[in-house]
Amino acid sequence: MRFTLRQIEYFVAAAETGSITAASRQVNISQPSISAAISQLEAAFNIPLFIRHHAAGLSLTPEGQSFLREAQSLLLHAQEFDAEAAGLSNRINGQVEIGCMTTLYSLIVPELLQSFENHHPAARLLVSAGHHAELVDRLRRGEISACLAYDLNTPPDVQFEPLATLPPFVMVSTTHRLARRKSVSLSELIDEPFLLLDLPLSRDYFLGLFSQQTLSPKIAGRFGSIDVVRSLVARGDGYGLANARPRNKAALDGRALAYLALKDDVRPLRYGIATISGVRRTARCRAVLDVCRKLLAGKKLPGSD
Repeated sequence: MRFTLRQIEYFVAAAETGSITAASRQVNISQPSISAAISQLEAAFNIPLFIRHHAAGLSLTPEGQSFLREAQSLLLHAQEFDAEAAGLSNRINGQVEIGCMTTLYSLIVPELLQSFENHHPAARLLVSAGHHAELVDRLRRGEISACLAYDLNTPPDVQFEPLATLPPFVMVSTTHRLARRKSVSLSELIDEPFLLLDLPLSRDYFLGLFSQQTLSPKIAGRFGSIDVVRSLVARGDGYGLANARPRNKAALDGRALAYLALKDDVRPLRYGIATISGVRRTARCRAVLDVCRKLLAGKKLPGSD
């Protein structure tokens, strides 16, 4: 064996912090020990892992970036082996982190956290919010084990497991001329101000709904938060489109909203579990995914209308 797990641990700490000093504090070992471990790994594998900057710490070489991915995976497997060897394989413990799309977060996460805690009281689930590209980047860096996302532009290295379908719907204020209707077509709204949820991929999906009908919306504003869109719609500033349909028909300021189904034959969104293809899932990750399936597969979103 040309390396030890301790050397790998020191290397990962240095790579993730970008500094020998910070890595030393993180793993509670001397700076010379960190430097020696890195040098020994570079000599053992005959590759440069870092570019040393005199005043700005460390940056990974291309070889170092590949080495980091393998090293993180190795440490993860070692932790799993240690737990199973200690007879803990039937009891999920420790911490696991996943991601969730911002537009789904407030509906899914509270019940998901409660359900996971009920099933695995010795473990801790962390769920971070983000848009699609952010979550995929975090998956690739190994910062999260999985994410709840839409089936939009799924990269080849990402495996997507669908859970449920979310058709688009229209939001208007309760004083809107169409508020008492149950459904509406996009053509009936085409001359009214459209408040666009302007998130990566989401914006393309919503604008694509109009393109499918050979229509062009009158965009009155672009916003990165669904709560802002809901508040402006409730004030009567325009209409909005969304897929996650909360049971609560009010904006954060308490103003009322009306939800209308779309008459048009347009593509719904599917949401589900995204993971990196070919990466071994830990027991904790498998436990989270099992809870997600039980809670969400083929069902309405928690808290949805």
